[in-house]
Amino acid sequence: MQSNERDIKLAELASTFGLDIQENPVSGGLYEPVTIDGKSLYLSGQIPKVGDAVVHSGKVGQDVSMDDAKNAAALCALRAAIVLKHSLGSLAAVEKILRINVFVQGVDGFSQQTQVADGASELLHNLFGEVAGHARTAVGVAGLPRNAAVELDMIAVRKR
Repeated sequence: MQSNERDIKLAELASTFGLDIQENPVSGGLYEPVTIDGKSLYLSGQIPKVGDAVVHSGKVGQDVSMDDAKNAAALCALRAAIVLKHSLGSLAAVEKILRINVFVQGVDGFSQQTQVADGASELLHNLFGEVAGHARTAVGVAGLPRNAAVELDMIAVRKR
């Protein structure tokens, strides 16, 4: 995928989720949305928010369906991509998505975290192509900030 195509694709995907790519997701506390060390970018956790509203909240398997949970994971990944764009000026500067961690707030006994995380992986592949071939961890948790159903963090590498 050509570099400029990534920024165009980001804008298209963002509009389908109701996100404005001009708005850089900000931290909700005393931390940075991204820390850059050399070529490595460490992104703080993103929850499925549009504006200030959490779109999918509650426990997957009780309050949130599997389809909505996958959508929440995709929204988290999209918000992380927006942070990358704001940090680097363009997604053309992204060399590789190294790793994502996906946290899923599920009901007791919920074991489909990897299927939920597929929503994020699919969005990243759609946006970045081969560059999105990442390592991944998907885990279940008892709770997440603002009762979000899903949270995602990321490590990416920028081009020199």
